Amino acid sequence: MNRIYYGDNLELLRSLPDEAVELIYIDPPFNTGKAQARTRLRTQRAENGDRVGFQGKRYETIKLGSLEYNDIFDDFIAFIEPRLVEARRVLSAAGSLYFHIDYREVHYCKVLLDQIFGRASFLNEIIWAYDYGARTRRKWPPKHDNILWYAKDPDHYTFNYTDIERIPYMAPGLVGPEKAARGKLPTDTWWHTIVPTNGRERTGYPTQKPLGILRRIIAASSNPGETVLDFFAGSGTTGAACLELGRKFILADDNPQALAVMAKRFDGIEDIEWVNHEHTKNV
Repeated sequence: MNRIYYGDNLELLRSLPDEAVELIYIDPPFNTGKAQARTRLRTQRAENGDRVGFQGKRYETIKLGSLEYNDIFDDFIAFIEPRLVEARRVLSAAGSLYFHIDYREVHYCKVLLDQIFGRASFLNEIIWAYDYGARTRRKWPPKHDNILWYAKDPDHYTFNYTDIERIPYMAPGLVGPEKAARGKLPTDTWWHTIVPTNGRERTGYPTQKPLGILRRIIAASSNPGETVLDFFAGSGTTGAACLELGRKFILADDNPQALAVMAKRFDGIEDIEWVNHEHTKNV
């Protein structure tokens, strides 16, 4: 049974037995110092609208709703450390942690994870590069996230090299038609678009991550039938990728808006148990 928990993820982690899951992916708040929000808008023709479109026609903007969460911590490391200690405990012997963060906190988190897992357990810093959104003129525009990959045992961990999706060569003419047709395996720099604003994948949840990123991680670092844990589940992308790839999942979040998004996203899927962990009863 797949499970989705509403409540404090630290309490959930402490309730799980040792070596309960084979893979953990988390995308915690990035400690940006502000509320993360997404507002859904629709425009329609109006004589006195607030926008001007093609051929001078006017449109009015209608706010359909918004989703948000606070991304402000006085001490982010103090917040995340006990959760990472528990994460290592609940990983199986061949398990891995993928820790998704950005440039503001990645250096501090790397030092912390080295202390918890051991420096030898650090396998990769994956750079997810994208090209979308506002661009500052005061510095190089930041257009990447960092994903730190740690194995519980650096000598024995799951990595399904042959199951990783291949990507096109950037210069296919240099490798010949056979290699160009087969494609190449990704390196530690992943070029992948963000979730399109009007795409079918879009849930409206702030900081939603693309399915393509989660598919790649789950296919590479877990096997069919194994369990993947995401205790900062947000819009539930980890769960959606697990359903596609034949993995089980445990998701958790303490934001009621996240639970509402996941309820809509997984509507009609029967093998999911929804649990209010704070009151140990079904939501």
